[in-house]
Amino acid sequence: MTPAARVAGFALLVAALGAGGAALGAALGPAAAEQPRPSGHGAAPAAVAGAHGGEEGRPAAASGLALAEGGYRLEVERTRLAAGRPEGFGFRILDRRGRAVREFEVEHERRMHLIVVRRDLTGVQHLHPRLERDGTFRTAVTLPEAGVWRVLADVRVAGRSLTLGRDVHVAGPYRPRALPAPSPVAAAGPYEVVLRAPAEPGDEDAVSFEVRRDGRPVTDLEPYLGARGHLVVLREGDLAVLHVHPEDPPTPGARVRFRVEFPTAGRYALVLQFRHEDRVHTAAFTREVTR
Repeated sequence: MTPAARVAGFALLVAALGAGGAALGAALGPAAAEQPRPSGHGAAPAAVAGAHGGEEGRPAAASGLALAEGGYRLEVERTRLAAGRPEGFGFRILDRRGRAVREFEVEHERRMHLIVVRRDLTGVQHLHPRLERDGTFRTAVTLPEAGVWRVLADVRVAGRSLTLGRDVHVAGPYRPRALPAPSPVAAAGPYEVVLRAPAEPGDEDAVSFEVRRDGRPVTDLEPYLGARGHLVVLREGDLAVLHVHPEDPPTPGARVRFRVEFPTAGRYALVLQFRHEDRVHTAAFTREVTR
């Protein structure tokens, strides 16, 4: 796991969020939730883990904007997929000489985190493809609707974390949807998740999510990818990705806390995943940053 590198911050001030509006989770649909794989880790990361690519003590820049970075390049086997059915999807990370990289470091319990999202920020999926001997990652992807989709490959190679992105296309009628209005509450199946304001005035780097069921806090969240929660932040317009994990030590109870920094003003989709009763659940929010 990378050292602490504060990245995607999002100070939630209730007044800034405004009143009403549907949470982004309604737009994500069933593709947003991933079935869990049992975790062998019961503790959160040893430090505040920020978006991949940052150096210790400095915020990391937004990533996922290019298919090549630092001498590595993302190569996909196909850029056109069908809507509404499972499709095989293969890709490789190539080095400067065009050779497939085969050695990857484990980060957040996986060698590859693949984020798939449509350009209008709907249908977010978080997948973990398998690595074959020739350096090809493979997984099944179901893209429910037509449109341009972004695949974001998040890896750690030779001590460096990278997020490389590439567009793929699904033919058919495309009806883009706008991000829902900001709201501090989102549904996640039988759960309600509340995005809390900073604990102290001016502490705009701090944010926390509280998980509830039947109106009562859920205090026994289970580890997911080595932590009590997993957050992906995507910027509207260019789909820059900010990939974060909770603070350490974790606060007991129903809240999952983060310390992050938004790189620019704009609107962001915040997709939180948490695990409870051996299932992974997803809640999504819209966040508007004005600074």
